[in-house]
Amino acid sequence: MSTSRTHTFRQGRRLRRRLAGVATLALVTTGLAACQSDSTGEASGPAADGSSSTSEAAQVSPVKVRSDVGGDSTAVPVDQRVTISASGGTLDSVTVSSEAGRLAGKLSSAGDSWTASGRLEPGTDYAVRTVAERSDGKKVTRTSRFHTQDLTLAQQTYASVAPLQDETVGVGMPVIVTFDVPVTDKATIEKHMAVKASPAQAGTWHWISDTEVHWRPKTYWKAGSDVSVDVDINSVPAGAGIYGQESRHVDFHVGDANVYKVDAQTDQMRVFQNGSLLRTIPITTGKPGFTTRSGTKVIIEKFASKRMNSETVGIPADSPDAYDIDDVQWAMRLTYSGEFIHAAPWSVASQGRENVSHGCTGMSDANAKWLYDMTRRGDVVEYTGTDRPMTLTNGYGDWNDSFAEYRAGSALG
Repeated sequence: MSTSRTHTFRQGRRLRRRLAGVATLALVTTGLAACQSDSTGEASGPAADGSSSTSEAAQVSPVKVRSDVGGDSTAVPVDQRVTISASGGTLDSVTVSSEAGRLAGKLSSAGDSWTASGRLEPGTDYAVRTVAERSDGKKVTRTSRFHTQDLTLAQQTYASVAPLQDETVGVGMPVIVTFDVPVTDKATIEKHMAVKASPAQAGTWHWISDTEVHWRPKTYWKAGSDVSVDVDINSVPAGAGIYGQESRHVDFHVGDANVYKVDAQTDQMRVFQNGSLLRTIPITTGKPGFTTRSGTKVIIEKFASKRMNSETVGIPADSPDAYDIDDVQWAMRLTYSGEFIHAAPWSVASQGRENVSHGCTGMSDANAKWLYDMTRRGDVVEYTGTDRPMTLTNGYGDWNDSFAEYRAGSALG
């Protein structure tokens, strides 16, 4: 073979190798872009100066978008805090959505990450759409999906809140959150609950049990306060594989400072409103063997008429102390164990003189009706004069511990 023919053959083989290399590079670039689209819609092709734009594109680093929730994951924990990050470019927008709506979140100031502020719902399909900008200014869109873990009702705890929305209560009313499934990780749940009052008032949570937690201010509420309760526990771990089922928000109002002072020795009740004495009422309290408890009690509920049967408080029907009265008027519950304030027309002769009841506080029909009409749930009744103490858990007994003792019942110390 001549030298000229040999030179021509080698040039042709080199050209074929170059073309093959360009084709291979194009395949690699396509592979990187398989899960993205360029919003510019520009096609690759020779540049005006004859150079290859494909070679220039190869010098642009691809945007890498990573999520702590893997694509197509099928059992993402509901307490997973979704975060998405980008390298080789910046995030323009991130949307994480389900049929229920978008998951709240925020881009970092540098545009290199997005963090969810909302929490996930169980058994839900989510779609993730990110738009990122490459170093050359092109926009790249990527999508993925995931599914959160399925939870039964037994794996979720629902919180009921008292007072009710827009309720007006007395100055002794605690905030009460009751769970339908026990909470064992009390500290985590407590971190997601808050009580705020206007004017501001210091207070603390106190766990009564695994299913009930109370909040009270250091002293009685200030009359006229507005209070907001946030129980932000949706998808928050409650321990033992249990999660909060739904967040709750309640606003309520504190009315007049009604404080009733009962002296079981003098058999008198002094009724104060906002510090002023309105009336002194003759009463009777528990006789020997049925001593009324001393301490601070709070009105739990009211009944214009209520049947009272001694069997409900452990006195059998055949006992000489048995009673069964169909329509006790103007009854206001003080304890779970059965102490009430109510009208007792049968004991008017003893009222103001001696204690003849089975533990309740009795008064005339007229006085009971007057008191009933002015009383709200949460009003305070302070008892003195007996050696039987009121307890923390027998009703709304929250004021029978010092504030330091009460605060010791918080899971956060």
